[in-house]
Amino acid sequence: MSNGFLEAVKKRRSYYGISKQSPLSDDQIVSLIQDAVKYTPASFNSQSARALVLLGQQHDQLWDLTKETLRKIVPAEHFGATEGKMDAFKSGYGTVLFFEDNAVIEGLQKQFADYAENFPKWSLQSSGMVQYVVWTLLESEGFGASLQHYNPLIDDQVKSKWGVPASWQLIAQLPFGKPTSEPGDKEFQPIEERVKVHK
Repeated sequence: MSNGFLEAVKKRRSYYGISKQSPLSDDQIVSLIQDAVKYTPASFNSQSARALVLLGQQHDQLWDLTKETLRKIVPAEHFGATEGKMDAFKSGYGTVLFFEDNAVIEGLQKQFADYAENFPKWSLQSSGMVQYVVWTLLESEGFGASLQHYNPLIDDQVKSKWGVPASWQLIAQLPFGKPTSEPGDKEFQPIEERVKVHK
């Protein structure tokens, strides 16, 4: 069985060693992310996924902002490791910030009251798919990336600095760049314990 999508799925990993080099132009990066957001499915076709793409100095400023936020809450004796992580993310080419638009979700809750409690859950499922599609597509084009979660610590600052609408809820951050090192081997649990089949 030959399947390019499956190969991309198998090759996607978390890359923590990334550089400011890019195998794509900025316009190509933006187009890829736009397509991922546009074509990834969502419950009730809600299209609640939102993304903020930060490149160049804007990307650097995000990780400087995050580092200074963490400096206020991480004990000084442990901050060295935290600072190293922030500098590693900053060494990349760009970051995609993933959001869900709560205004869309609340509108669906009012429109379909019988399903109201499910829409926030379905929203997160949709967001996870968008994150995975963007991550896999970037890596299939020669980037390395890793998914990070510094929300809600940086939410207010991100909204203020980049003019993000109040209804957008920050879900995750994906720093990316050309890989400078390969991830280690990944161990897998026996697949028979995770996938059951009845015929």
